[in-house]
Amino acid sequence: MSQDELSRVEQEVNNYIRQNSPVETRIMTPDAARDLGAQALFGEKYGDEVRVVSMGELPDSSKGIDGNTYSLELCGGTHVARLGEIGVFKLVSEAASASGVRRIEALTGEGALAYVAKNETALSKASSVMKSTPEQLPERIKALLDERKQLQNELANVRKQVAMAGSGQAEVSVKQINGMPFLAQKLEGVSGKDLRGLIDEHKARLGKGIILLIADTGGKAAIAAGVDGFDISAVDIVRIAAGELGGKGGGGRPDMAQAGGASVENADGAIAAVVNFLEA
Repeated sequence: MSQDELSRVEQEVNNYIRQNSPVETRIMTPDAARDLGAQALFGEKYGDEVRVVSMGELPDSSKGIDGNTYSLELCGGTHVARLGEIGVFKLVSEAASASGVRRIEALTGEGALAYVAKNETALSKASSVMKSTPEQLPERIKALLDERKQLQNELANVRKQVAMAGSGQAEVSVKQINGMPFLAQKLEGVSGKDLRGLIDEHKARLGKGIILLIADTGGKAAIAAGVDGFDISAVDIVRIAAGELGGKGGGGRPDMAQAGGASVENADGAIAAVVNFLEA
């Protein structure tokens, strides 16, 4: 349900609460209850007699004895004597309970007021931190998220440029193994998400070849491999490297694959293992 739909549900319920009409209960047969428009729960089994609860007034609803009842249910639960005793209805969550059926949860009375007060306090604190009014807060948060996304993209580009240039990194060199250009690089200061773009950059510069990148992501290893123009699977390469770095598995496509490792400590050993695989 959309936020507008939830708001309409909450407003409608509160409108009927303010009617303060009496809540009436009757004992009757299930057939008689259905004739009055009572709703039965699907799959429920009922005895010879059922308890029917009538709440609210809705002109020409075709429910109830006078045809003007808002809600008419088969229910054995506890109910108030008048709707006004509920005080206020505050919807707090909604979720799917069955195919095509939504389940909502709400608070009433003092519990609802306490919930609203708590949220208002949190909203006031957030507005103070963001230096905005509560009405301006959504726009202010969106602006900050957009700015954060832009900075993340800029940082990713800087990391990529640093990695490609080899500044502060191990020197990038290309070896020939059985006629196949092979580039292996150990990286720092880049994330696992950056590796796919770096593979594409190296492919563009290298043309045909095999690329292996191992990045230190805060103690753990992120591994990526790319293959272009040769009958070698990048999946096999990352799995070999991951095995040397305390990782398991790895996946992707024959031309691009990624894996993880427990540590970058044995990065040289991982590269050597891939070289042995390519020389075989």
